[in-house]
Amino acid sequence: MATRATMISAIMLCLCAATTVIAEDPYVYYTWNVSYGTISPLGISQQAILINDQFPGPEINCSSNNNIVVNVFNNIDEPLLFTWHGIQLRKNSWQDGTPGTMCPIQPGTNYTYKFQVKDQIGSYFYYPSLGLQRIAGGIGGLRIFSRLLIPVPYPDPEDEYWFLIGDWYAKSHKSLQQTLDNGDSLGMPDGVLINGQTARLDGRDKSLYTMKEGKTYKVRICNVGSKTSLNFRIQGHPMTLVETEGSHTVQNTYESLDVHVGQCFTVLITANQEPRDYVVVASTRFSTYFLDGKALISYEGSNKSASLFLPHAPITWFWSLNQFKTFRWNLTASAARPNPQGSYHYGQINITRTIKLVNSISADSGKLRYAINGVSHVDPETPLKLAEYYGVADKVFKYNIINDHPADYISKITVAPNVINATYRDFVELIFENPTMSVQSYNLDGYSFFLVAMEAGRWSPDKRENYNLLDAVSRHTVQVFPNSWSAALLTFDNAGMWNLRSENVENRYLGQQMYVSVLSPEKSNRDEYNLPVTQLKCGIVKDMPVPPDQYH
Repeated sequence: MATRATMISAIMLCLCAATTVIAEDPYVYYTWNVSYGTISPLGISQQAILINDQFPGPEINCSSNNNIVVNVFNNIDEPLLFTWHGIQLRKNSWQDGTPGTMCPIQPGTNYTYKFQVKDQIGSYFYYPSLGLQRIAGGIGGLRIFSRLLIPVPYPDPEDEYWFLIGDWYAKSHKSLQQTLDNGDSLGMPDGVLINGQTARLDGRDKSLYTMKEGKTYKVRICNVGSKTSLNFRIQGHPMTLVETEGSHTVQNTYESLDVHVGQCFTVLITANQEPRDYVVVASTRFSTYFLDGKALISYEGSNKSASLFLPHAPITWFWSLNQFKTFRWNLTASAARPNPQGSYHYGQINITRTIKLVNSISADSGKLRYAINGVSHVDPETPLKLAEYYGVADKVFKYNIINDHPADYISKITVAPNVINATYRDFVELIFENPTMSVQSYNLDGYSFFLVAMEAGRWSPDKRENYNLLDAVSRHTVQVFPNSWSAALLTFDNAGMWNLRSENVENRYLGQQMYVSVLSPEKSNRDEYNLPVTQLKCGIVKDMPVPPDQYH
């Protein structure tokens, strides 16, 4: 029989051993075969991009801090990259899947992405980032659950449902890309899809999901489209907002939600109505055309058809602006880490830099171009991040060719790579100003920011008096209404090369995007990872010797 002293010694040895072992966070593995396939969501056969023969693509399902490994086999006839919309990729812009950070996966080859969903929860999606491939499919949901030890501010739902909504073109992405290359606009889409289809309400539609009476369900909604803001609503079922883009929100209830391109919301609905079918509607907003997509949800055991009296969408963009003002950060909820979301007091930090970003459009050369601060971005053959790492950035692009404070009226557009430097850990104010008549939607990779204000007119420093400096929602997208501005605050604390882009695919393709280079002065791998050994090489660095590790 072991003595007490022997047992204590054994326990101490175990504890000492435990302190020398660093357990990695769990891994989640996926293999994707990307191919073309024929689909007809609007009744017209067309070519689409499929993943494992699926449209939309398979869900990535993980928990906070998981390591995600996705082996992508490119079986289409053009280069391919995937980007992970809203995933911050801490210290790891190498895996961001944009042409400014990665060489494309060539046809007939494969590449394995590896990244961590560090300290994040929520509803996101992925899509192919090159050219107009996003228009062709290759899109799927990406959900991150909280770790089991971290409570969420609502009871566990009975089940979870995805609604990937978006406008849709019946033409192939290659023909649409040729339209843009010829200098023309894409024009209006041909329809709106919900999870890759739309119901006709002719008695032959199948229900997407079946609910049990009295149960509550979590619904994840993302606008994965190309151009158009959409209003989302569920017949007879109010929605309680609980999360948007990684942040728990104050739980207000809405009859409908305006979801701008690239944005995601998570809501709760309760099956407390008469057992029958109900119609889910996503319809266009702020456009000269009206299109809608429909889907059915049903109650278990009921065969009663849905009412054809469908809920209407709101009309003006002021309604949408007012809805935005009701979105608030839930200061008492836990974050992805075991601390309250509201423990980060962003409103008490001094702003060190203000960057004003103004979008513009030009057709002076006979071809349509979009720009930010007068520069219309083009992707060089050598990814910006690779050029920077290899020490040949000066041969590929110039930094800071735009000003932080552009002229009031921008008449000339320069076509060039658009890259700015940002000082690591600076607390920055981003002002998005939209002088056009179209709603703009932007995304910033690598970060979330506090969306503190949104108003009509032009921005000026006195507008700071109207900022929400207490409980603005931390998110990665921002809409900017016509002849309006939006303001966001963030700390540039994630080193890397990060894409800031219009979520309108036409605008992005024709130059309304840029990159922010954030470099750690300490050259420490605590701040940024070195070049992965598996990273693809292309452009002028293809045959250059790999530099020694820069971060130690």
